[in-house]
Amino acid sequence: MSKLYDPYQNVIDVMEQAMEVGHINTAMFEILKNPQRETKVYLPVEMDDGTVKVFEGYRVQHSNIRGPFKGGIRYHQDCTLNEVKALATWMSLKCAVANIPYGGAKGGIRVDPKTLSKRELCRLTRRYTFAIAPIIGADTDIPAPDVNTNSQTMAWVLDTYSQLNGKPCPGVVTGKPIELGGSRGRNSATGRGVVISTKLLLAQEGKELAGTTVAIQGMGNVGSNAARIFYHRGATVVAVSDVSGGLYCADGLDIDAISDYLATPDALLADYNADGVSHISNEEVLTCTCDVLVPAALENQITEEIAHRLSCTYIVEAANGPTTEDADRVLASRGITLVPDIFANSGGVIVSYFEWVQNIQELTWERDQVNEMLEKLMSRSFDDLLSVVDECHCTLRMAAYIVALRKLVYAEEIKGIFP
Repeated sequence: MSKLYDPYQNVIDVMEQAMEVGHINTAMFEILKNPQRETKVYLPVEMDDGTVKVFEGYRVQHSNIRGPFKGGIRYHQDCTLNEVKALATWMSLKCAVANIPYGGAKGGIRVDPKTLSKRELCRLTRRYTFAIAPIIGADTDIPAPDVNTNSQTMAWVLDTYSQLNGKPCPGVVTGKPIELGGSRGRNSATGRGVVISTKLLLAQEGKELAGTTVAIQGMGNVGSNAARIFYHRGATVVAVSDVSGGLYCADGLDIDAISDYLATPDALLADYNADGVSHISNEEVLTCTCDVLVPAALENQITEEIAHRLSCTYIVEAANGPTTEDADRVLASRGITLVPDIFANSGGVIVSYFEWVQNIQELTWERDQVNEMLEKLMSRSFDDLLSVVDECHCTLRMAAYIVALRKLVYAEEIKGIFP
């Protein structure tokens, strides 16, 4: 029987391995193993029928040694404090890999948002913002969208926080509507970063995106944007999936048509039909034959058992923590190259940083400028990973952790311990 998956223990285990492989001084590691603050809040909300429900919410602030805490807010029925702790830790590592001046945080509410009306979601979001308002702020902790949240959610957070402070506070969140100070290119940034990561990886072997076959598990914001960008850059997207199941076509799916279909409220891929397209399971999306597999759903998708059955050459992690520690070992033994989440999906937080800078400076940048800066920054970070791969003879995941931990440990060392 496989051991129970614990995302927080998974990230700590990989960090410990990276400390050893990268020959990093462990004196400050106890600090980095533990979040600086864990907040649990209970959120009473009046429902549309007049009843009152109490929801459980979290905000975990892992590290602000390199800058303000930064991390998304997710709404999911299976959200737990341990999951949020892992996600906050990954955010600290991700910001260090990208070399942007942020620390890591994450928030979440245990709720199935599909069971709530828009008015109920608004009241829940405002109550959550009120509960965590004392610990967030433009120079303290900056939330952003994550699973099942979006620019509308961030608009509610922004308005609630601004009302509490008696003035507009656009820098308190990123991923908000452009009309409220959001950045052009932010909505598609994480998916775009996944495509950039794939392009950089393929270039190491003299390959291009055009003609490369791609399978994408998950058609939320990240997966759908990645699918569209892959499609328009000439890649052949052979499989996609959402919570209802997957679609497969060996000759390539029409991603524009699928995207238009999914834009309809409550549309699911299980009800989509087109010539030459077959319906498959989410697991079959993972195991189908392709060049590049992009897990863009939730954690713990590529397990040890699934890893043995994969038929891809590369994996580019669009989701946070989709691959277990045991699966990593299988992938390495099979020669499947994996681009880790803390680099591959960093496009969102990088453009969030750009949005934050625009808010602080009261500027707006054009989409082309944002996209160009994103690709330049990710290319530079990828070169750093390759240098560590050569130095330490390790995987890209281990290299990413080593790059991040060297920066975090150095920051802790030069700061010292107060008091």
